[in-house]
Amino acid sequence: MLNHVSIGVRDIEKSRAFYDQALAPLGYKRLSTGEDSLGYGKEAVAFWIGLADSPVPDDPKSGLHFCFNAPDRESVGRFHAAALAAGGRDNGEPGLRADYGADYYAAFVVDPDGYRLEALHLGA
Repeated sequence: MLNHVSIGVRDIEKSRAFYDQALAPLGYKRLSTGEDSLGYGKEAVAFWIGLADSPVPDDPKSGLHFCFNAPDRESVGRFHAAALAAGGRDNGEPGLRADYGADYYAAFVVDPDGYRLEALHLGA
């Protein structure tokens, strides 16, 4: 349904360092680099990041989060570790989430601007 999503951040270089590292284990890479923008995806940009004067406030009760598909369970763990090493905050260690489904394997982090992120692999 969606072609892409865009978020605003306060520090484009801090976001570049975080997302370059955090998304790599999922097979995503930076495909576009501008003075005030970044674009990530596999073959085409699906996740845009832009410098913004008023990014969405860090609000854990907002319900806003972004979920990235992971090729396997191991990559979910690598995403989580890479995101934490790059300055993200833990929001849920890698593991099965039986409440969401028998094969719902995910990890959750918060990026430097407060955006909540999830890596998900469905299946064994």
